[in-house]
Amino acid sequence: MFDKLDFIQEKYQELSEKVADPAVIADQKIFQKYMKEMSELEPVVKAYEEYRKMQSDLADAKEMIELEDDEEVKEMAKEEAKELEEKLEQAQEDLKILLLPKDPNDDKNVILEIRAGTGGEEAALFGNDLLRMYLRYAERRHWKAEIIEISDTGIGGIKEAVVMIKGKGAYSRLKFESGVHRVQRVPETESSGRIHTSAATVAVLPEVDDVEVEINPNDVKVDVYRASGNGGQCVNTTDSAVRMTHLPTGIVVTCQDEKSQIQNREKAMRVLKARLYDKMVQEQNDKISADRKSQVGSGDRSERIRTYNFPQGRMTDHRINLTLYKLDQFMDGDIDEAVDGLITADQAEKMKDFG
Repeated sequence: MFDKLDFIQEKYQELSEKVADPAVIADQKIFQKYMKEMSELEPVVKAYEEYRKMQSDLADAKEMIELEDDEEVKEMAKEEAKELEEKLEQAQEDLKILLLPKDPNDDKNVILEIRAGTGGEEAALFGNDLLRMYLRYAERRHWKAEIIEISDTGIGGIKEAVVMIKGKGAYSRLKFESGVHRVQRVPETESSGRIHTSAATVAVLPEVDDVEVEINPNDVKVDVYRASGNGGQCVNTTDSAVRMTHLPTGIVVTCQDEKSQIQNREKAMRVLKARLYDKMVQEQNDKISADRKSQVGSGDRSERIRTYNFPQGRMTDHRINLTLYKLDQFMDGDIDEAVDGLITADQAEKMKDFG
């Protein structure tokens, strides 16, 4: 581990010298590349420098214990040494986490898809509750959320919703939300007061670059039609809605959020690329299924990940055995405790294989 840390520190120093070179500064493309590399290495370098400083302080404290005659000073040095040893132990664990392989998608924007599952109208109502939860979470983190497509039931539920969430680290914090979300509550339509169980599925896809997914225009069938539902004036008077069908895979994407057909085409293409990338990743993961079993959240759409029990005000995440009795706050977008727990559990799994 320390050989790797020394190498990173040397690399960071080399980059620091390069970005100070006038020739590099003059070439903004190279300058930005080096600056990006530095920003990625900086957290590790800073943490390692702090670790080495603590090591030096511990050596000084131990020397004082050996050489000092004053018992009071010696006792203070012992306390300091004990405290530093504890801090060093934690700092070493933190360094291991910083050295874990980073998910290349972590900093990307997210395309989040919600679909009503089993449970009829109640599942559609719960799907709408989940949509609001994620929109509120995006607000809390100062991310930008755009609804790309929504298919509502007319009485407050949604059959399907597709949302683009833009913000730093959006994928890193939302990627474990993929799966089946189960709800237990008394539906408004239930006169006898019986608790029903319904479900909705969530899929979290990273927005991908053109380099990652190449689409042959001849493989895509594009249909335009008049948008329906709410959307302001003129929404139903022009063929602004877009339906894209990827012929080789059969993946269909629709977008009617914008009044402009061009904008709807752009958004639909972004979603299509994300779904194709997700399909490619899922196929790769299927080939290494043994590895998937060790992951906290494999992204398997059929995996039941959470239960939201409204009568008890309880949310349970089954992957990490986390239960919170603050369902109202959770449904209002206060989901960080679960998100942090999932990230920590994922790091712990990866640490088992850390060399």
